[in-house]
Amino acid sequence: MKLEEKLVKLTESKYGKKIGDCTDAQLYDCVLQLSKDMMAESPVIEGEKKVYYISMEFLIGKLLSNNLINLGIYEELNDILEANGKALSDIEEAEPEPSLGNGGLGRLAACFLDSIATLGLPGDGIGLNYHFGLFKQVFRNHLQKAEKNEWIEKNSWLNPTGISFEVSFGKKKVKSVLYDIDVIGYENGRNKLHLFDLETIDESLVKEGISFDKEAIDKNLTLFLYPDDSDEAGNLLRIYQEYFMVSNGAQLIIKELKDKNRDLYRMDEYVAIQINDTHPTMVIPELIRILTDQEGFTIEDAICVVSRTCAYTNHTILAEALEKWPLKYIEKVVPQLIPFIKELSNRVAKKYKDERVQIIDKDQRVHMAHIDIHYGYSVNGVAAIHTDILKETELNHFYQIYPEKFNNKTNGITFRRWLLSCNRELAAFLTETIGEGYKKNADELEKLLTKIDDQTVLDKIYDIKQSNKAVLAAYIQEKEGITLNADSIFDIQVKRLHEYKRQQMNALYIIHKYLEIKKGKKPSTPLTFIFGAKAAPAYVIAQDIIHLLLVLSEIINNDPEVSPYMKVVMVENYNVSYAEKLIPACDISEQISLASKEASGTGNMKFMLNGAVTLGTEDGANVEIHQLVGDDNIYTFGKDSDTVIAHYAKADYVSKDYYENSPVIKEAVDFIVSKEALAVGNKENLERLYKELLNKDWFMTLLDLEDYIATKDRMFADYEDKQKWKKMMLVNIAKAGFFSSDRTIAEYNRDIWKLK
Repeated sequence: MKLEEKLVKLTESKYGKKIGDCTDAQLYDCVLQLSKDMMAESPVIEGEKKVYYISMEFLIGKLLSNNLINLGIYEELNDILEANGKALSDIEEAEPEPSLGNGGLGRLAACFLDSIATLGLPGDGIGLNYHFGLFKQVFRNHLQKAEKNEWIEKNSWLNPTGISFEVSFGKKKVKSVLYDIDVIGYENGRNKLHLFDLETIDESLVKEGISFDKEAIDKNLTLFLYPDDSDEAGNLLRIYQEYFMVSNGAQLIIKELKDKNRDLYRMDEYVAIQINDTHPTMVIPELIRILTDQEGFTIEDAICVVSRTCAYTNHTILAEALEKWPLKYIEKVVPQLIPFIKELSNRVAKKYKDERVQIIDKDQRVHMAHIDIHYGYSVNGVAAIHTDILKETELNHFYQIYPEKFNNKTNGITFRRWLLSCNRELAAFLTETIGEGYKKNADELEKLLTKIDDQTVLDKIYDIKQSNKAVLAAYIQEKEGITLNADSIFDIQVKRLHEYKRQQMNALYIIHKYLEIKKGKKPSTPLTFIFGAKAAPAYVIAQDIIHLLLVLSEIINNDPEVSPYMKVVMVENYNVSYAEKLIPACDISEQISLASKEASGTGNMKFMLNGAVTLGTEDGANVEIHQLVGDDNIYTFGKDSDTVIAHYAKADYVSKDYYENSPVIKEAVDFIVSKEALAVGNKENLERLYKELLNKDWFMTLLDLEDYIATKDRMFADYEDKQKWKKMMLVNIAKAGFFSSDRTIAEYNRDIWKLK
């Protein structure tokens, strides 16, 4: 049956209407069903060995357009709808965004699943089916407020499986319900994302905002991603969630092995388990427990086979992000795991005396990453500089023991979503200019370099950017009520709100530029600064930075002397859908984390692919971007990672010295508590941030501020040379191919998983 016939059949059977008479919501419902039916007909990817990618987050975003592209029917369906007076873009707006992740970690997991399927590798994701996700961000009185983010509808991508497992928390038992989301590869078969839910989940537990009874475990386990852990109940809930995920995952893996009559003693020949950061670490002792308690293994045999099966991805060098749970907390939640964790710890203690490599430390805290490193067969970082820092400093004591386990896998992004789906005009032009090959082999983007002196190509890439800026400006006008000049420079910083990512440094630049304009120094081209970020509800300083940005937006956008030359926007509830509009419209990509602190970043790759020019420190994957595009096509600033690491080692960085020795820094920082700011903002929030920068500034904002200001000013000046800028855009697009997640996954498979 032809595609149009299938759609007509659905609209008539569901709504008794022709295509053109359906509402956008009705058409979304029908196109969703059409896609699911076609995906169900695609063959499941099979193989001798399979990877299970376990992650607390899968930031999959809206799936409709991505699935239509991977099924190869996007353009045909678009034409059918247009012929019936409908627009696929309008129908896509009706789709709710799955609330299953937060930031780069979760988005990476989603890209990886796409690439695993695209490369035809057998591999499923394992996670949790959060009903309200992280939270929905709303702004009130220039402050972030959190509300529940409802997304699950009656007809969704979730497929009930009928599979259920029992999970024990000491004497308490709960039951899971498994939902699957099909993951279709680009012109290939399908894998699955397995999402476990709690059978007795109770959404009515959430009253005002995102507050709920954190101790009602049998009702709350899958309500929220990363519930507030600022108290003991919150910490325990995190452990409950993590164990619920890995226990279900372990039971599913063993079930699937048994269904295929696999020998569990040879589990590693049939299974690779990739542990995405430390959240799923308990899968190691849990598998060992199941094999010994239920499958008759000796402890020795269980440890050996599990250690050959599990691999660990480290996403951070921030100490606070490497989970360390008090042993007594784990004992409260899962007492049955304690003998196994102690056994693993005792084995390490017998062999190694170094306190830094122990699993249970002298304060009776369990170091989750240490379990992964000792009892997994691979440890990978996610960018070249990040892996080097792990080997040379942060995890050097482990590297000395297990040099063969350490390897680098520079992160990547899926080009299907971040180019073909979100920037269709650029994708179509690239196809016309260099052919279709880049869609499957991203290295073919390099063919674009042959057009570096072709004025028609340069002009077209620039015109597409201008068109995307106009689309974004219209969207922001509709959503945020702020009018932007589409002919201004769009300088964008969108990512999780964290001090190490230094949104506060960008804010200080904006203050500096505002004061310059007030003094009569007006920019040649108007400037638009756009932010998008959520701050964890318990992260007070991050909340204060959002407050400052919203205060600056209010002051600057309403100042008739300044607003024609500069606007500031903090978009509300930044998510994947917003990113898909922001990234194609970006001129300047802000990647300004303190050197040595950002493991990789993936936003930097998405912006680069869409023709933005990077302004960044030599941190994370910025280092590899710099190597690829060369000095002339990126703007770098700031102290390098060695200098920063030395400052931490010597504890000799004093932010107040920079403040007192630089009139520029002092003027910008003082504005935070100026009469103008306090007239609009909240005294407590602004003063707390001011004092933090003056007295602590743990992520060294003031260390790099003057260099940042000078580099950014130079970048704005260079934008005036349109020919130079167009060539920089082209080079960045052409060199982005290395950052395809297809390449990353091929490397994971070659070096770690070895799927057959």
